Amino acid sequence: MALIGLVRVTGDARDVERQHEVLNPICACVFEEESSRRRRIENRPQLLAALEPLRTGDRLTVRRIRDLAQSMVDGWEVLIDLIEHGVAVRVLEGSDAGDYDELTDIRELVRDITELRRSILSDRTERGLHEAREGGAVGGRPRVADRAMRAAIFNQRDQGQTLRAIAQSFGVSIGTVHNVLKAENPRGIIVTQRR
Repeated sequence: MALIGLVRVTGDARDVERQHEVLNPICACVFEEESSRRRRIENRPQLLAALEPLRTGDRLTVRRIRDLAQSMVDGWEVLIDLIEHGVAVRVLEGSDAGDYDELTDIRELVRDITELRRSILSDRTERGLHEAREGGAVGGRPRVADRAMRAAIFNQRDQGQTLRAIAQSFGVSIGTVHNVLKAENPRGIIVTQRR
């Protein structure tokens, strides 16, 4: 069994040096991968190059799971992807040090990672929307009908025109016309299309 090392090259020269100190003495060869945000194996040529010399029984070896990707969560996702592709992985340091061969070994963890990823993305989205609102941005799709168009729609409706005719005159959908009339109808009466 041979160990093939993978070093993640970041802006922290000391961290890169530490990875080499741990991997060089025990690995048959060590590959370096420039840091990027890519998680998918097929989009990472340097990682693919490290997988090339692996034979049955060999292991891709990293110092920490965090060295597989941008963050710890991403690192776990890459580890899962590697296992799904039949790559055995050895992690040397950290609370998750060990050999990883099959997903059955980490099934509970996979579920927890998925939930954590969903939670992180949800929090980031909510935080971004909140900051945008504080900055004066309005979320959602921009309005199709401005104030002048809305007034003209009401004017044409008061003249007895159908929703279809109004929509065609403004180049908008019947639904847009209906929504304008419904949203701005002060009496709350649902406006239906006249035949």
